[in-house]
Amino acid sequence: MLIGIDASRATSANPTGTETYSRELIRALLNIDHANTYRLYTREPAPTGMFPSAPSVQVRAIPFPRLWTHFRLSVEMARHPPGVLIIPAHVLPLVHPARSVVTVHDLGHLHFPEAYTPFQRLYHRWSTSWNCRSAWHILADSEATRDDVLKFYGISLDKTTVVYPALSTEFIPPQRDLGRAAEVRSRLKLARDYVLTIGTIHPRKNYARLIDAFAQLLKRRQDCDLELVVVGKRGWLYKGILDLVGRLGMKDRIRFLDYVAERDLPAVIGNARLLAFPSLHEGFGIPVLEAQACGTPVICSMTSAFPEVAGDGALFVDPCDVDALSAGMERLVFDESLRNKLIAHGLENVKRFSWEKSAERVLQVLEEASGDQGP
Repeated sequence: MLIGIDASRATSANPTGTETYSRELIRALLNIDHANTYRLYTREPAPTGMFPSAPSVQVRAIPFPRLWTHFRLSVEMARHPPGVLIIPAHVLPLVHPARSVVTVHDLGHLHFPEAYTPFQRLYHRWSTSWNCRSAWHILADSEATRDDVLKFYGISLDKTTVVYPALSTEFIPPQRDLGRAAEVRSRLKLARDYVLTIGTIHPRKNYARLIDAFAQLLKRRQDCDLELVVVGKRGWLYKGILDLVGRLGMKDRIRFLDYVAERDLPAVIGNARLLAFPSLHEGFGIPVLEAQACGTPVICSMTSAFPEVAGDGALFVDPCDVDALSAGMERLVFDESLRNKLIAHGLENVKRFSWEKSAERVLQVLEEASGDQGP
């Protein structure tokens, strides 16, 4: 069987969640499946060594300046269609094989529409609806996301499969490289003690409440020498978040590091006192696993996929309750017994997730697609 994969997001030089998911799922599939032929569609040539070099792996670079998915990839599908097409991190092209598989990462735009611009709301509504209606099968990052797909789009259960993400193969916990952890701390001028949060700066990540909660913590603990470090590039509707820092007089206690390279991120997480991740909605929440792997205690939302993903390795709070978030962070800073318990549970929880297991589930879906097509 010829399996096509939209790998355009996988080759990103500065990957975030969906780009990393795409890259790691593709790599895992190619590592476990040598019976089928894979054709990877990219916007530009993939970096050397990104994907295995084998007769069963074809990388098809098809450059195009704009509307790559709906025009250029559609043309490719019309001319040279694979037996099955997988879209791991984007939207189905207008022209696609009957057996097409898409990943739906989350439906946060339906739960919190106010956290998006009008154009983004319109695009997310259209693209997710198009994916769910047009795909032969849907992969969901979590049971929570699958439940949303069933609820909002009336998709049958047998048309969906939960495929958990896992830690990137590029993610090396700092326990294995103490020298790098020290070097990164020095180079990035990280404080001795800091609370860390990770994610593109936009309203759904709930940064305004986190900043308010952190300010409350510092007022209660005036002898506390903590900083709040925000890792993430600026997204949309971020100006109010940045303005809040000034209004609270917190410019000297909150640092925005922008995007942090993959190779440096484990050290930034491992050096943190804790990870605060009170996002309003997540389809999975990779930073939770990253922190757990680094032995960094986690406080996160009790909503969406967080309880499913974090297991017993996190302190859960209502993301809309600023007082609870502030009190929770205070506990994780000063309560060593709680910290040690969550660290131990977190290190155990991470073991539940692997890209190999995820790829095996996807391969089962592909084999069903092949069987449905007949001889």
